[in-house]
Amino acid sequence: MANEKFYLTKETKIIFGITLYRIKAKKSFNNVKKGELGGFIEREENLSVYGDAWVSGDALVYGNASVYGNARVSGDAWVSGNARVYGNAWVYGNARVYGNALVYGDAWVYGNAWVYGNARVYGNALVYGNARVYGNARVSGDAWVSKKCINIIGLMFNITIHDKTIQIGCEFGSFDYFKKLTYKKVNADHGEEACMFWKAYKKFILNIVKNQR
Repeated sequence: MANEKFYLTKETKIIFGITLYRIKAKKSFNNVKKGELGGFIEREENLSVYGDAWVSGDALVYGNASVYGNARVSGDAWVSGNARVYGNAWVYGNARVYGNALVYGDAWVYGNAWVYGNARVYGNALVYGNARVYGNARVSGDAWVSKKCINIIGLMFNITIHDKTIQIGCEFGSFDYFKKLTYKKVNADHGEEACMFWKAYKKFILNIVKNQR
């Protein structure tokens, strides 16, 4: 299909030796007006010609990254690598989404938040502030993750991380307490399912704590 949605202007920005081009709308759609300037992309493949997806402000999308569906990338946000932003997702502010990360559904990533690696943020999840979501992490449902107080909801047990403490389900304690918490003790106190949960998420939770400090 011919691109009847936008074109690359002559206004450029060079990032890490890569030339990005500001886009301009060829037609009106959703909240975008014909002739409206958008953000910067490396090539047409970074932004779908279908749907209402749009890159605005001084946002950057480059590499093999793709924005499609009704997704929006705005402000000073960057989407790069093999990242995908789609559905009704919104990435804005100074947020960064890169690597093989996926942000989709009705998820929002904003502020100074970073989502990278093989991380997935989806559903109605919010990731914001100075939060970091990475590795094989999954943030979904109605979860929200921020720097000051991190809440992860929608897993077997709700997780709340404060400045000096963590609560997982009904278990509450200091960072050091959870760092030393053994699978054997979890199994003895809470059963096999809780033990399996701790095996699956211990590293992820402690990495969030490490980056929060």
